[in-house]
Amino acid sequence: MTNNKNNKDSLVERKVKFEEEIINFAKKNSENSLTKLLISQLVVAGTIIGVNDDGTDDTENRKESKHKIGIGKKEARETKFWLRTIAVNLLQLKEEVRKWCQESKELKFIFKAIIHSVKTAKEIN
Repeated sequence: MTNNKNNKDSLVERKVKFEEEIINFAKKNSENSLTKLLISQLVVAGTIIGVNDDGTDDTENRKESKHKIGIGKKEARETKFWLRTIAVNLLQLKEEVRKWCQESKELKFIFKAIIHSVKTAKEIN
């Protein structure tokens, strides 16, 4: 049980750091109408990742938990999309964006593994 709690705490810390970095990135790169539009989409997707996963503690059943985690996975994928769009359209940000693309990809895979785990546990019970 302790290992699961440590893993969850680690994931929470990772999501919080990711959200902070996305917001800091947005603050320093919203100079014109194009960047403002792209960055605002990025901030929405990048911060929703944690909102839905954090809400799983308050769910009533596994189906609801799986749904919320699935939304987090979808938002991680969408965050990566916006990061890539920013990198392609604003080449000067390409290197800075690359590390956050990797992090959003890894978060997506973590959520996918959690969904698989919940599904497997349901099949066993």
